[in-house]
Amino acid sequence: MRVQLSEVNLDVEVSGEGPAVLLLHGFPDSHVLWRHQVPVLNAAGFRTVAPTLRGFGGSDRPEGGPAAYHPGKHIGDLLELLASLDVDRFHLVGHDWGSGIAQGLASVVPDRVRSLSLLSVGHLASILSAGWEQRQRSWYMLLFQLPGVAEEWLARDDHAGLREMLAGHPDAEAAIEPLRAPGALTAALNIYRSGLPAEVQFGAAPPVVPLPDSIPVMGVWSTGDPFLTERSMSGTHAHVLGRWRYERLEDTGHWLPLERPEAVGDLLLSFLKEA
Repeated sequence: MRVQLSEVNLDVEVSGEGPAVLLLHGFPDSHVLWRHQVPVLNAAGFRTVAPTLRGFGGSDRPEGGPAAYHPGKHIGDLLELLASLDVDRFHLVGHDWGSGIAQGLASVVPDRVRSLSLLSVGHLASILSAGWEQRQRSWYMLLFQLPGVAEEWLARDDHAGLREMLAGHPDAEAAIEPLRAPGALTAALNIYRSGLPAEVQFGAAPPVVPLPDSIPVMGVWSTGDPFLTERSMSGTHAHVLGRWRYERLEDTGHWLPLERPEAVGDLLLSFLKEA
């Protein structure tokens, strides 16, 4: 369904009845990332809300450069979306950039968040302090800061560079297809340019905002993730004021909801019911 908000129209999948679960995808995905978990959650008595974030997939790509894709803009979209669906309290689940946006949303409205599940990406302070190996794995984040250069490298030779980065993505071709549209790749990259500029990655550390003590948090990391070290996720516990649960999936890459759908579904169900 298309949901009209004040600044953008979002492509959103809403299904099921019961306590709401907001599912947030990352780069370069859409709400389709959650196609295996949605029916499992619905069958267990949860209502799922899975939006495609602005700049991705079938959602709008507003003008205005990186500023139009700042994480704060995404948080505003989500609050407006939840209001339009009459959702007050909700569980939060985020993967990749969706994890970062979920943490921001939880910090803004902690009294409304029942639980927070972070897949692959932990707390920013934990990632920035995870050491040299994490810096090496984050090389592409600096490349993405270069307008035109990043787009040319990723799209050259029928998106060979992007295909290389998405080598472990089960839906790589489907994820690449929407990025062929004019301006689509730039819109998707703008979340990095606004949310993780070079001065944040390699400059002075930003203020540490811990996750509120009222929210139970689960972090899930996979041993085959080429982009993120275990320390970047496990260290998140130092920035969680409330209950923390850590889960480690063996022999799995970055795209957990697609590569290990049953395991992710089971973890979410156990954590949501526990919370």
